[in-house]
Amino acid sequence: MFNDRDRKPAVPRLDGIDILRGLSILAVILLHIWIRFAFFHVKMGAHWPRCVQHLAFFNGGNGVTTFFAVSGFLITLTSLRRFGWLDAVRPLAFYRIRFARIVPLLVLLLVVLSALHLMGVDGYVINERHFTLPRALFAALTFHLNWLEASRNAYLPACWTVLWSLSIEEMFYLFFPIVSLAFFRGGRAGRWVWIALALGLFAVGPWARVVWAKNDLQAENSYLAGMASIALGCLTAYVVDRLSRRALRTAWLHVVEIAGWAGILLIAVWPTWHHVLRPLGKSGTDDSLLALSVSLVMAAVTLRRKRGSRWSAPLRWFGRHSYELYLSHEFVVIAGVDLYARLYPNHASRGSVAIFVIGMLLMTAPLAAMLTRWFTEPANRALRGAPLPTELPAQSSCESEMQPS
Repeated sequence: MFNDRDRKPAVPRLDGIDILRGLSILAVILLHIWIRFAFFHVKMGAHWPRCVQHLAFFNGGNGVTTFFAVSGFLITLTSLRRFGWLDAVRPLAFYRIRFARIVPLLVLLLVVLSALHLMGVDGYVINERHFTLPRALFAALTFHLNWLEASRNAYLPACWTVLWSLSIEEMFYLFFPIVSLAFFRGGRAGRWVWIALALGLFAVGPWARVVWAKNDLQAENSYLAGMASIALGCLTAYVVDRLSRRALRTAWLHVVEIAGWAGILLIAVWPTWHHVLRPLGKSGTDDSLLALSVSLVMAAVTLRRKRGSRWSAPLRWFGRHSYELYLSHEFVVIAGVDLYARLYPNHASRGSVAIFVIGMLLMTAPLAAMLTRWFTEPANRALRGAPLPTELPAQSSCESEMQPS
């Protein structure tokens, strides 16, 4: 059973991390819009400088890497604050909290996708040359959809494919409380083993992305590649928890945050084929640099207790609703681009495309808000045994990370 501590947020809202998540979910949505338009031979930003095009539309993968690091950070920091220390983690409570947050919306999504497939709705029908509906459902519910797609070198429909990152995260968290208990109860030596294991997972990320991958899907969907960033986020939370007991100079935290944002900007602006980042891209260390940069930002804004401004409020809203946005945005993208193709079969002006892109971005918000208010938040609270407030906040605790991601 849950106690009162399990029902309440373990740490307050972290505005700086919501900004990271907001930027990441926008990057993911823009990439998927670009991909969907490309199916109709509309390549957005084709006449822009390539670095500008990359910044606007091709950072979706970097957004997922960011979500992995954020997820590891928030889950570890929440566990440290909720349970007191990682040798006091209660696995049953941990799993129930994860179940309450993740599974209701996942099950709803799978029910809707199954119905759309059976009705033969265009854009939602599974290609049975590669997959069947029962096999896809089994993979999604047992968190190996990433492996299924990679092993067959084929994609499921878009609304299914987004679950690849959720598979990596939840498989990691299946072992997280058990591993933490095993090593932290071993005293100082055990803690060092836990740290070494996190560093080891981070170190093998480039190998998983470049050396061991036989195709692009294996490089993108690899468990070890994704877990590398999650592990670094976990380690960052552990370090932040230790440092939070000390007096730190604000000036140094400013330097750390600036360094982190500089690394993020470098990855976001220059693609890996550019001469600036070509060595990082070929070695698979570009994701490692991004995860490290994100971790620097997370550490600095958390230790500074940095609050967001009114100007960042919309971005933070997207960050707080990132899970709902991640699982639902493809419905808006598919409908929006299909409508464009019907209205403009010969392609309209670039201005018309821009209006549709902005419209789709805006329309993802009310859908996510409705899902949060009327489904995920009530289900989360009911499964955790918490009373429903008069006004339902959007994920009031920092454990509401998106399961790109």
